[in-house]
Amino acid sequence: MKISNEDTKIFALGGLGEVGKNMYVIEYKDEIIVTDAGMTIPDNLMGVDCVIPDVTYLKRNEKKLKALFITHGHEDHIGAIPYLLRDLNIPVIYAPNQAVGLIRKKLEDKNINYKNLIIYDENTKVKFKNIQVEFFRTTHSIPDSHGICITTPNGIIVTTGDFKFDFTPIGPMANLHKMAEIGKRGVTLLLSDSTNALNEGISMSESKVDHALSEIFAKEKGRIIIATFASNIYRLKHIVDTCKRNNRKIAIFGRSMQNNVEISIKDGYIKNKDIFVTPEEANKLPSSKVCLLCTGSQGEPLAALSKIAEGTHRQIKLEKDDVVIFSSSAIPGNAASIARTINKLYLKGVQVFTNTSLSDIHTSGHGNEEELKLMLRLINPKYFMPFHGEYRMLKRHADIGVLCGIKKENTFVLGNGEVLSMYKNKVTKAGYIPTGDIYVDGNRIGDVSTNVIRDRKIMANDGIIIVIANIDTIKNTMLGNPNITTRGFILVNENEELLKNLENISRKAILSKLKSPINYNDIKNEIIYQVSDYTYEKTGRKPIILPVIMDVKKN
Repeated sequence: MKISNEDTKIFALGGLGEVGKNMYVIEYKDEIIVTDAGMTIPDNLMGVDCVIPDVTYLKRNEKKLKALFITHGHEDHIGAIPYLLRDLNIPVIYAPNQAVGLIRKKLEDKNINYKNLIIYDENTKVKFKNIQVEFFRTTHSIPDSHGICITTPNGIIVTTGDFKFDFTPIGPMANLHKMAEIGKRGVTLLLSDSTNALNEGISMSESKVDHALSEIFAKEKGRIIIATFASNIYRLKHIVDTCKRNNRKIAIFGRSMQNNVEISIKDGYIKNKDIFVTPEEANKLPSSKVCLLCTGSQGEPLAALSKIAEGTHRQIKLEKDDVVIFSSSAIPGNAASIARTINKLYLKGVQVFTNTSLSDIHTSGHGNEEELKLMLRLINPKYFMPFHGEYRMLKRHADIGVLCGIKKENTFVLGNGEVLSMYKNKVTKAGYIPTGDIYVDGNRIGDVSTNVIRDRKIMANDGIIIVIANIDTIKNTMLGNPNITTRGFILVNENEELLKNLENISRKAILSKLKSPINYNDIKNEIIYQVSDYTYEKTGRKPIILPVIMDVKKN
């Protein structure tokens, strides 16, 4: 379907069919606004630091781009910003207070000088020629989380950001009154967080976690080690408050944890600055007076808790009366690494608390099914597009929307790049914007293609065979036999016959293509074909074959 210039376009560059990498675009005529610019960490790293959305469309329409609006300060909503600013001219970034602190820190770390970073609150209104943007406070696991209301000539769009409904929160309450007021205006399209759409009921209150942690602190007399998400500022806040009540000092381990605590102290979310001590000071205090706050709740091998469990941490050695608390839930794909860390901790003889039905030491920052229903009822949209979630989450959320009175044909379960067109309060599917993933490898952005990732996976699983051969292009002869080198494929000392056969196969492949004029590609392709066929037949593996042909002219 062709989209008219009079239509409002809505599409995602990331965040649909996945948890993370959130980036959503609203376009009307010569104006584009973007909400969020997140990153994600790939399941199988293969040397990749993170994945960010492909913003080729925004680059091609850079003159239309008016602003980037950030809902809150989590990595999957702000993590791409330093990388995007290298290639994309973003005129202004609006973000809530906590997010601004985190973004500034990221930009400083990357030596990026960006001036137009503006703090908003829920009373802020931003007006462009055709589009007006305003905000409403939500509850999440980080302070200053907001939903965004976008008014266009074709109707009102509401995007929730990440949210839950917590009626006894650690921080301020979500502004239900403003949500209801926006709903009464007549919202055309709602985009709503789907992360916990598969979970029935209502998520547990953060204050209940506070109570559970307080009980552990009051009972245990040994040193307490807590691993949690560094971005869960409210959790960090009540860990600090609990330590204060129980006369414990806190030592921090992990760079992301240190950064978040520093920003939270600066912005006033954490009040007790004097409670923090250095690791060296913590080691001199009695065990009953110490709490170690660290990264590694997901079993990350390089994180502080994993090193402590391994016994390789330079500053912290486990003691028999230590208590380790995992105040987090497993992100999908991390269960095995978390289990390995927990087993290592048990082998060291320490007591371990995880989040179970018997110990409420973690709750999600995302709403369960009943909370999603409440958001739908408050906003009361005509059309509904679930976002931020894997396909099964999006589909379930769409079904929840139908239960809440939205017509089935008015729900849209989309993928990244699929476009919705809104015209005079009517929304339809209308085309596709090419998009994809950009891999970040160190300071290299986009240089790591899917082909490179595929090759890295093959090398990791099946190894590499290098065939080095010398030829004389004047006489069209091969000088000696090819040299076979392998890495990650076989144990050389135990497979001499296999290597000898590979040498002979390579030699025959070269001789079969050694004719004037010399075509190096033909020779290399024949080596790859013959060696690959033989290795798969004998080993069932498909290593990368890398032929190296050197021209050595002999007089």
